[in-house]
Amino acid sequence: MMYAQYFLVGFVGDSLNRNMFASFFCMLRGVSGEVRKWRPAGADRGFTFLRYNLTLSYHRTNLLVRYGRWSASPDGGPLESLGYKQGYRVDVDIPDQAWADATSFHDILIFNTGHWWWAPSKFDPIQSPMVFFEKGMPIIPPLLPPEGLDLALKHVVTFVNKAIRPNGIKFFRTQSPRHFEGGDWNEGGSCQHEQPLSSEEVKEFFSVNNNSTNTEVRLVNQHLMKALEQSTFRVLNVTHMSEFRADAHPSTTGGKKHDDCMHWCLPGPTDTWNDLLAANLAATES
Repeated sequence: MMYAQYFLVGFVGDSLNRNMFASFFCMLRGVSGEVRKWRPAGADRGFTFLRYNLTLSYHRTNLLVRYGRWSASPDGGPLESLGYKQGYRVDVDIPDQAWADATSFHDILIFNTGHWWWAPSKFDPIQSPMVFFEKGMPIIPPLLPPEGLDLALKHVVTFVNKAIRPNGIKFFRTQSPRHFEGGDWNEGGSCQHEQPLSSEEVKEFFSVNNNSTNTEVRLVNQHLMKALEQSTFRVLNVTHMSEFRADAHPSTTGGKKHDDCMHWCLPGPTDTWNDLLAANLAATES
């Protein structure tokens, strides 16, 4: 049942980290039924396992940094002069409030981000682009999302290093692969596999040279690794092991209007991610 000195475990990130959080909860629930709902400030959900005084929570944040709708000012400005009329303001140097206090509360933190940075259906590059701000001012010339991700990650790493509790342990999980075929989630894409992919299929499926809808996984990881290489974050590399599991998504049974080829079934690969987390913590103990 985890390790005695660690009582506060927080998952910080998008719905894929919620997927991992749910797996972790189910594992602990199988050990102890004495559990109550309780969530710390900013958390989307949380539970305390009474017998072990262990709190597990999930802080929902899509980009890790603050963002919200932006509209051009009638008085004009740097972005307005370039023709920007509306979009999403992303403050690369301000942590999302959903997790800003989590660093001073949790003993163990597991972060992720990625999918939303490569999401034209969410941030249309023409109709509603990301517009990046730093120190309260728009960044000129404007950045593309990959450049914005690099800058946001730089600030997140710096913030966490300064704000984390003494002896706190911080992980960053690599990108979770998607397995859409025939288009993206909003283009009729599906995932009807009943068996894991072969090594050759994985190579073809995720090759960045193919420019398919699933290559974001490796593109995002390039940015993550660049940001983390000089940091003290521990990397949970779940990507390659998960790339084989095209058979492990909810697909048509996910309760959505489209095939869900991004999230994972439970039991499933996220259980293995948590096994990897436990192994890393055990290595810390030895």
